[in-house]
Amino acid sequence: MAPLKIAVLDDYQGLSEPHFRTLEPTRYDVTTFKDTLLPYNHPDTPQSVKDELVKRLEPFTVICTMRERTPFPRELIARLPNLELLLTTGTRNAALDLEALRERGIPVGGAVDNTTTRATGADSTTQHCVALVLAAARNIVPDDASVKSGGWQTSYAAGLSGKVFGTVGLGRLGAHVARIMNIAFGMKVVAWSSNLTQEAADEKAKSCGLPVEGPDGEKTFKAVSKEELFKNADVVSIHLVLSDRSRGIISSKDLEVMKPSSIFVNTSRGPLVVEEDLVSILEKGLIRCAALDVFNLEPLPQDSKWRTIEWGQHGRSQVLLTPHMGYVEKGTLDAWYQHQVENIRRWEKGDDLLCSFF
Repeated sequence: MAPLKIAVLDDYQGLSEPHFRTLEPTRYDVTTFKDTLLPYNHPDTPQSVKDELVKRLEPFTVICTMRERTPFPRELIARLPNLELLLTTGTRNAALDLEALRERGIPVGGAVDNTTTRATGADSTTQHCVALVLAAARNIVPDDASVKSGGWQTSYAAGLSGKVFGTVGLGRLGAHVARIMNIAFGMKVVAWSSNLTQEAADEKAKSCGLPVEGPDGEKTFKAVSKEELFKNADVVSIHLVLSDRSRGIISSKDLEVMKPSSIFVNTSRGPLVVEEDLVSILEKGLIRCAALDVFNLEPLPQDSKWRTIEWGQHGRSQVLLTPHMGYVEKGTLDAWYQHQVENIRRWEKGDDLLCSFF
């Protein structure tokens, strides 16, 4: 009997390999891919690259994905006749066409990370967001480059104490980051999302262990209009789930009213922001800095404006970029890969999958 062919996609760090080596090599043929091809359903993806992706994936019975790095739209699924099991990391994956997979009878299993303390807001994305805010405010990257090139003090930091932190979205991540900025730096917190009420913001403050009101009588988490948030916040941080409704929800109309001294941070999803509008604002130097961990197209193409423009020079804003690292911790990835291996064994036995999507 031929070994079961398994593909592990987009494992940039090679962390999956020791976990998948626990599968018996005589029964399982595992191939690991450390690069990502352009998404099948992206408008800029040529047909030749789509065909290359199909050629890569077509031989495999089991495909293990890493988050949303490789989308699986209906058109791609239809071209993978050998696919019988699709495993993803995390507990949801908006890049999978679940209806098409269900129609094909292809089970989908997720993976849970039990290594972080989500209840206290200690998860990796929260930490990364706070790190970006601090790096942008304290001018860390330009100052590092200056010292290493022989320079010294060439700019100045932006203080956070007593300033306004604006969170677009007050779910788990938005509230946890807001809590830290409020407690650690004394920042006033304002929040907006399409359905946010002051009552809901008060309940979120309570769930974070904060009083509804501060000593000055101001709401700890103050629900405001979208325009008021972008106009008054010294730091604007995005914490929304990407959906058809939220795609492009932040545009030039919002960005143009930001303070010249303000900082814009996105650790959620690139397409929440109209990328061309953000690039334009930054090229004109209309805000202090943008700190971005997510982009419309990932990994960033080599000719992307984010890579090629000389940010922070000739009147342009500073731009701090990280390669979608908000969730990338070794413990998290190890836990996810362990769950994927366990799900393969469960599937072969006919047992229920861990974190089944259906």
